[in-house]
Amino acid sequence: MDTCARIRFAAGRRGAVPPTLPGTAALGLVAVTTGLTPILTTPVIAQEREAAAVEWVVPRTPYGHPDLQGNWSNATVTPIQRPEGQGPTHTWEAVARIEGFVRTARQRGARDSDPDRDAPPAGGIFTGDPRSDAASGGTGGYNSFYIDSGDLVAVFNGEPRTSLIVYPENGRTPALTDEGRQRRAERRRFASQFGQYDNPENRPLAERCIMSFGSNGGPPMLPNYFYNNNYTIVQTPDHVMIMTEMVHDVRIIRLGERKPLPAHIRPWMGDSWGRWEGDTLVVETTNLHPNQTLQGVAPSEEFKVIERFTRADEHTINYEFTVEDPIMWSGPWRGEVPFRRLDGLVYEYACHEGNYALENVLRGARAQERQEGR
Repeated sequence: MDTCARIRFAAGRRGAVPPTLPGTAALGLVAVTTGLTPILTTPVIAQEREAAAVEWVVPRTPYGHPDLQGNWSNATVTPIQRPEGQGPTHTWEAVARIEGFVRTARQRGARDSDPDRDAPPAGGIFTGDPRSDAASGGTGGYNSFYIDSGDLVAVFNGEPRTSLIVYPENGRTPALTDEGRQRRAERRRFASQFGQYDNPENRPLAERCIMSFGSNGGPPMLPNYFYNNNYTIVQTPDHVMIMTEMVHDVRIIRLGERKPLPAHIRPWMGDSWGRWEGDTLVVETTNLHPNQTLQGVAPSEEFKVIERFTRADEHTINYEFTVEDPIMWSGPWRGEVPFRRLDGLVYEYACHEGNYALENVLRGARAQERQEGR
């Protein structure tokens, strides 16, 4: 068990723990054919939530801004990009089947491991789930108990969504431009001269605990479909702080008149400025770090994200985002993600605490170079 898993075990499970499943994008297609008995999510519950929202009043901070503070989660089984052949929304019956399938699989996957089982065979055991296989390296080190990827379909303004991307209309990112394809190819050619783990600089950002897995830290802030999709928001009169549990990334969003960074300064998570439009916090981010990829695409110097945070009810923030990068993508793309209130604490993600692996891998590589006379 790695340090991350030990901390989560000691802290206790926060809410539902889903199973290790096949690719998230396929989940909806698989689940709607299972025929499981509908549970929990029904039109009646949705109507009750809508009625409660009519009576709800947006809470405000002492200085008059809508109050976004607290702990939130964007964990969901709804994929970022829509599976082929689906429309933009599920029926409530399909939602019930999907969520029932997830809970059943979660219970099956969280059963105690056999303490007398044999060691994994040479080369490891790979499940076909890229999330689990990447985390365990084929060792079987993670079972479903330690995974918290979400077990609910994303419901935004009362609509159960089949994808988090809502524009383009097919729910998928637009095609790359000619220059975007060329830049991506050049980036891959440069990287191909090194092994991915040959030196510290080539190792993945998440593996080095520099940035969140996937795009948890953002912008845009998206679920990683593995674990720790949790956030803490704190507000002051002139700043908003968003702490991401995954790798404890912290975004500092300044409010007021925008004073952008010079174009050549591109920090992790970019340069974010916010303003209030009515009861919605609007955040514009530019200058994203060139190594902070989004959906596998490195941002250009013209990358920009517009985010909108709106309290929808006592338990929900409606999070909307628009990505623009005319150099890399053939058009903008937009998404909507419900952030649900987290009934629990957000714990420290001590990613490399007590981890001797990186030091030993590099020491071994230097020893191999000496033996080869390099």
